[in-house]
Amino acid sequence: MAMDTPPRWDRRMQQRLARGEAAALGEFYDRFAALVHSLAHRVLDDDDAADQVTREVFGYIWENPDSYDPKQGNMRSWVAKLTQRQAVHRLRQAEALAYAETGVGSAEELEQKVHRATVAARADYIVTSMPAPLRKALELAYFQRRDYRQTAADLGVTEDEARRRLRLGLQLLSSANTRPLEGSSPPGYGRPR
Repeated sequence: MAMDTPPRWDRRMQQRLARGEAAALGEFYDRFAALVHSLAHRVLDDDDAADQVTREVFGYIWENPDSYDPKQGNMRSWVAKLTQRQAVHRLRQAEALAYAETGVGSAEELEQKVHRATVAARADYIVTSMPAPLRKALELAYFQRRDYRQTAADLGVTEDEARRRLRLGLQLLSSANTRPLEGSSPPGYGRPR
């Protein structure tokens, strides 16, 4: 499939949302709500704030289905990017409010917090998006502390294949920290006005 051609489901869903089909929004929500909420929670570490971001993201999608550009990737990636952007925006707002109320904090501390939260959210997204064989190999190695030989035996694959899966999975995960953080800190954050 060509890179500029979106998957059939994505294309049909965008058309249905653009026509204002409420059933399409329900289907879209069922498919992506867990992703949106978990990414928002990972950034904000607050259930109520993650719920609010989830409502905001789906509200935006309902009102702006044409903002999805299939040339930029699939809908899942688009939804994840919208969520990350909104969650980071909300985190910055909350931290600015906390600074205004307490006078404690700095722009550098905020950016470090945003960066850590963004990297963690990206890593979660990468793990949930990677092919099941890679994810399973990483889960065995990380959570169950299996080496590549034990992982190979558990998965019923050769040791070379287990090493390949682990290496590729770790390479994908390492990209979570290498992509630049989108956006910058709002001007004047951390300084009295």
